[in-house]
Amino acid sequence: MIKNFYAVTPDLVENIHDGEGVVKVSTVFDTFTTKMQFLHYTVLPPGTSIGVHKHGNDEEFYIVLEGAGEMELDGVKHPVSPGDVIMNAPLGSHGLRNVSDTDDLRILVFEVKQ
Repeated sequence: MIKNFYAVTPDLVENIHDGEGVVKVSTVFDTFTTKMQFLHYTVLPPGTSIGVHKHGNDEEFYIVLEGAGEMELDGVKHPVSPGDVIMNAPLGSHGLRNVSDTDDLRILVFEVKQ
């Protein structure tokens, strides 16, 4: 199956995981035959964030496509930029903030259950 994530109509999610602002989340896929849970194309406008949160026994990956951000992993903040792949470990805390005043932060997010 082929799907273009730019063609998927996004949901506008306000204060995602108690973050700031409205984030655009496009669900590209959410039905799998494996332990994969979802694939989202997500756009964080300037000043918005995905709040710090924890998942259960799964791994969640963020792939930075465009923009500049700050990723918090287990209480430690890290700058992120295009090409960075972030693995959020099972039971670990994580959150992401767009640190730009002008540019969107564009990411792909997918989650795999153990």
